[in-house]
Amino acid sequence: MHPAPVFIGPRYLKTPDAAVHLGLSARTLEKHRCFGTGPIYRKLGGRIVYAIDDLDAWAEIGRRRSTSDPGTGTVHPARPVRR
Repeated sequence: MHPAPVFIGPRYLKTPDAAVHLGLSARTLEKHRCFGTGPIYRKLGGRIVYAIDDLDAWAEIGRRRSTSDPGTGTVHPARPVRR
């Protein structure tokens, strides 16, 4: 008997699936790409893909325990950031 094959989920998600993973719209992720405020992405040929670990790491930057918790970083809105 052969062992049952182990299903390994996708390592990379296209923009619509990445947006669902984060609870955002695909358009918001597109804006984040343009402004450089979003998660790390990869360009494979003409396709934009996101590693699930990168999506989770970006979302983790916004982690807070309370409204008074300053956290360790800031997830900026999808618009140009003045530096």
